[in-house]
Amino acid sequence: MKKAPKVNEVNEFLEIASDFEDPLEVIRESLSNAYDANATAVDISIKDCPDGSDIIIEDDGHGMNERDLESFFDLGNSQKTDSIGYKGHGTKIFYKSDRIEVTTVHDGDSYRAVMDDPWEKLNHKELPKYELTERDVRPGNPGTKIKISNFRSGQGFDAESLTYNKIEHYLKWKTIAGSTAHFFDDGLREMEISVTLDDQIDDTRDELVTNNKFEFPDEQLDPDDGEFPAERMCKHYPGRELSVEFDGGETTIQIVGMVGGKETRDELPTYGRHSAQFGIWLAKDHIKVERYNEAISHDNEYLHFFFVANCQDIELSANRETIRNKSSPVFRAIRQELEYYLSKVTQDPWFKSYLETRKEGEQKRKAAKQQSSLKMRRETIKANGFQPVNSAEVLIALERAKTQSSITVEDFDPAADIHAIVRQNGHLRNAVVGPTLTELLNDDVLLTNIDLAICWNHGDPAELSEYERHGYLNGEVEMDLSDGGFTYRDEGSHNIDVIEVAPLLKPQEPAVADD
Repeated sequence: MKKAPKVNEVNEFLEIASDFEDPLEVIRESLSNAYDANATAVDISIKDCPDGSDIIIEDDGHGMNERDLESFFDLGNSQKTDSIGYKGHGTKIFYKSDRIEVTTVHDGDSYRAVMDDPWEKLNHKELPKYELTERDVRPGNPGTKIKISNFRSGQGFDAESLTYNKIEHYLKWKTIAGSTAHFFDDGLREMEISVTLDDQIDDTRDELVTNNKFEFPDEQLDPDDGEFPAERMCKHYPGRELSVEFDGGETTIQIVGMVGGKETRDELPTYGRHSAQFGIWLAKDHIKVERYNEAISHDNEYLHFFFVANCQDIELSANRETIRNKSSPVFRAIRQELEYYLSKVTQDPWFKSYLETRKEGEQKRKAAKQQSSLKMRRETIKANGFQPVNSAEVLIALERAKTQSSITVEDFDPAADIHAIVRQNGHLRNAVVGPTLTELLNDDVLLTNIDLAICWNHGDPAELSEYERHGYLNGEVEMDLSDGGFTYRDEGSHNIDVIEVAPLLKPQEPAVADD
């Protein structure tokens, strides 16, 4: 007897809806649906209401019939084929709300579908239902209007976090508003996108208006004359279609991009962490999905690149944030073709000139910085004489005082717990080295294996007295610096000699600057 496995419908809806977290994904899904409905204009408004926040999306597309509305609410019942959304998962993000209300007009018929408390019902193991009614078509009421009431993200939806700036960057980076399809199809339909936020959310402007085209910063092939000559350099690499054969078929990559300096990249509408947005993006439906920066031979150079490689044969995870068919032959072929294409870009004479300009600029800035630092250090020596600020400089001073000291430095590692091994009167001794004795003790250095503390001066005597009163590292400290050291007692007794370098140099005159 054969038995078919069963599916718990409620859990399926709950799992799919849970994969979507960011309320901006409501907008991403709605824009894609509006474009698929041949809309030329989409209006998005977000209202901060007392009982939650409303997200309202209206488009002038061809609307939905009863069958389309079933696909809208059903799971895995999409009418799309290979484009984003063919699994029918995307609209399930709307279920994370207190109410879904859809009004749509299609071929002279008007429908209204309402689902109340979908998220609450799913979490109580109840499959929510929607009420569908047919209505009269009102003049001037085309397309589709979707109202999502009180969207529930994991941490709660705070409408005030959705500023115009954040939404604009998200639209251009994560939705069809950032599409690169127009670089390959001159006749591509343009869609105007308007976003309006309540003044309580963001009153910095009346509305945001953009379209569904991602644009690169203006090209500038030559360097500037300023301190950062390569910062505004930029070269476009026009759209190209690359045919790729793989074991089992053939596919096409549509790639377009640019190389540019920091100032140029700052002109791009990035989303989230700025430096994390550049590199080589893989895309589906010309919407960026996931980066493949390994396509560039030098990892540290990916920040200078921004390329979008679209391929309809990549498959996305349920939440559309990652690519799921990475082990497939087609994906391996895509990677190889991208690596070959980018290797040609990095061999471009202009790119090499750009890197050389950057390198020369960096060297000039380093030289200027070095000169400024030297000037400051020389002025300090003139005013105060030699004042060491680190352990290495303390040892340099000790070397100067050799006439008064029999110590030679045999080994020095400033990163080690015990910085130096020195030879004193023919014997090797373990030493810690620092500008002051108090700084050494403040670092909680273990004294068990230390014979000697070398410092420029003792430091603050009040701090040393505090160690005597309150102890050090669960032990007791007895300072007897006039006799050249101190004693530390825990389970045993440790005598640490202290060499104060500054007094050793006192008989000598401070070094005179040569200018």
